[in-house]
Amino acid sequence: MIAAVTLLTLSLPAAVAPAAGADKLVVFAERAFTAPGEVVEDALITIEGGKIASVKGGGRASGADLKAACVTAGLVDMSFRYSTNPNTVEQSSEVTAHARISSSLDLHARGWERALRQGITTVAAFPVDRNVIGGMGAVLKTGGEATLDARLVRGDAFLRGAMGSLPSSGNRPSGSRPANFYARRPTTRMGVEWEWRKAFYDAWQETQREEDDRPGRKELMSALSGETPVFIQAWATQDIRTAVFLAEEMAAEGMGTMRLVIDAAAEAWREPALLVRSKAAVCLPPLPAAGRTTDGAFMSMDTAAKLHEEGVPLALSAHSGYGSGETLAEQATYARRGGLPFDAALAAVTTVPATLMGVSDRVGTIAKGRDADLVLWNGTPFEFTTRPVGVVLEGATLVGGDTDR
Repeated sequence: MIAAVTLLTLSLPAAVAPAAGADKLVVFAERAFTAPGEVVEDALITIEGGKIASVKGGGRASGADLKAACVTAGLVDMSFRYSTNPNTVEQSSEVTAHARISSSLDLHARGWERALRQGITTVAAFPVDRNVIGGMGAVLKTGGEATLDARLVRGDAFLRGAMGSLPSSGNRPSGSRPANFYARRPTTRMGVEWEWRKAFYDAWQETQREEDDRPGRKELMSALSGETPVFIQAWATQDIRTAVFLAEEMAAEGMGTMRLVIDAAAEAWREPALLVRSKAAVCLPPLPAAGRTTDGAFMSMDTAAKLHEEGVPLALSAHSGYGSGETLAEQATYARRGGLPFDAALAAVTTVPATLMGVSDRVGTIAKGRDADLVLWNGTPFEFTTRPVGVVLEGATLVGGDTDR
């Protein structure tokens, strides 16, 4: 078995500023997991112009530029928390649906490089969840030239917001003249829910009256219609329920059918039937060592397996973790140990998040015409003895030794 990547060092030293991708690159893998449930033995993957030109089985390693035991598509993290900086969200108002994360991205932050080194090539970026509705998120590549034009895969990919205690934390009722913008509502979970409901109802009523556009109305109406998915952070059961009931209320009122994704849904396992009924998807947070996550939610190792058994669309996230036990691949490993089948684990870090973010035509699978984003492994992915030993991003080898392309 080929246990290393030819031309790449095993230690994965720090990524360098990428050079242009080679005109042609050939990757050999004893097994290529081109998509969940699809395996090509002795695969030769030809890359031209940053895209996958062909995938053929029964090949030979001789003549290949890169060789590995296994290859998968680049990993996709749809809850990439590259920054906790409150400057990524406009806190002068609790509802800022018109704000865009692209205006506050720091593409030189170390989190991008760390993600790339662990095999994550595509991520969703969004404002810190300090507002009820923080704004529009974007899908980006984790490497390449540090400019928005070079890394952006899809702008305005989803509307981002939060339920629970975080949006109201720090706020207080103003009994006198306010000293700063934290002297405001909401101050409770109920207040957070009210802000969501009021934002959608106001946007709907203004549209019916054909009033002039105000900031955020277009984005809220796009979310109500289902054109733009709504990613709502909700850790605990009560907040997951609130998010689902909000979407169902909007539909019952004839205002539209929202496409709901519950992010950080640690306690989604408690009521999976509710998620199935609402057709909501789930993105699980990293497995907590002590079982408890934010907002006191409890998440066990078999959470992903339980949701998969119920047919809930499932993605996994590392929340920008990079230490031992914190990477995205390790979250898939833990999920497998909890009973999640291999193909479902692979889908949860490739095809499912790519589909939910509307970028499956470019990333998530290894197929002709897709972006040449690959992870090269020293064994079968998502086992405790396996790790990435090389990463290819759009045809460029961005992690490795002095042979970077």
